[in-house]
Amino acid sequence: MSQRPLFCLCLFAVFAAPSICLTPKQESKIRGMFVFGSSLVDNGNNNFIQNSLAKVDYFPYGIDFPLGPSGRFTNGKNVIDILGQRLNLPTYIPPFNDPSTKGSKIVNGVNYASGGSGILDNTGALAGNVIGLNQQIRNFEEVTLPELGMQLGERSTGILSQFLFVVGSGGNDYSLNYFLGNNNVSVEAFTANLMTTLSNQLKRLYGLGARKFVLMAINPNGCSPMATARDPTSNGCVQSLNRAAHMFNAQLKDLVVSIRPQMPGSNLIFVNSYKIIRDIIRFPISRGFNNASNSCCEVTKISEGGTGILCKRGGTVCANRSEYVFFDGLHPTEAVNVVIAAKAFASYLKAEVYPFNVKKLSEI
Repeated sequence: MSQRPLFCLCLFAVFAAPSICLTPKQESKIRGMFVFGSSLVDNGNNNFIQNSLAKVDYFPYGIDFPLGPSGRFTNGKNVIDILGQRLNLPTYIPPFNDPSTKGSKIVNGVNYASGGSGILDNTGALAGNVIGLNQQIRNFEEVTLPELGMQLGERSTGILSQFLFVVGSGGNDYSLNYFLGNNNVSVEAFTANLMTTLSNQLKRLYGLGARKFVLMAINPNGCSPMATARDPTSNGCVQSLNRAAHMFNAQLKDLVVSIRPQMPGSNLIFVNSYKIIRDIIRFPISRGFNNASNSCCEVTKISEGGTGILCKRGGTVCANRSEYVFFDGLHPTEAVNVVIAAKAFASYLKAEVYPFNVKKLSEI
């Protein structure tokens, strides 16, 4: 990946907005990212997990990615890749599980995310072996932190304020846990438990030295091809899934304010990818898309023994991928990821990113 000049990082925002440029006075102070979560931010960790069913190490995944099928759950770059470019990071963030992710390769961050995983340890059991958020944090603490200190020649906890900590988890806790009937509690009680657990996980990262957090919303999964195929009476979107996501996201947005007194010196922002994608689905044509309901790739149906989520190995794939919202039965295309990352980085709308954007966070 080519490296842009350090003195200026220009973002040509979507929808013909004026370009935004980081001048020397505003230069980003971010030297890397540590990434935690599930498939939307997984850079390929599941490729290295035995007996994991949540693997996308085959075409058509990666059909538009420079390195081919890398384990990213989309046709090209995911949100993490694009944010890294916006921040002028010199390389893609490497997956923790790759045996080559060590030494100098970790100095710009590490990605711990695992497709199919969740905030709760018991989420994703249907996907075989996955790495939940608690274990991801342990991997960061026990393996990466000591090595990072050796690489940088200083106490790693002292320099972690120069890294973004991106957390994108929660969707699977509903779709691969709660809505499978594994919990005899209300969705309100389940969501409250998720928030308590996530709060403790964020405080744990803070205790290790993290100071700048980017928290990703749950997407409108009720509008995904997988959800609508399972519920043909949904008339557009499965409202039970979207209501749960909306409840989680509202509480996550509140959390970025309420948790700060318990984490002095920290800054947290909430990226409302739910609203960003929902707006595209509602008005696709005006946002450059023409298909907001179907999968771009051929998906193995439930009736064929699949989950209705992942692309069929060697199956057909649409030619106009930049015009599709969904690449497979659940995950957005690179084109949608570009929109999410651009808005996360530069939007001034508090409904999209709250209380401010990643660009401002990078300058603190």
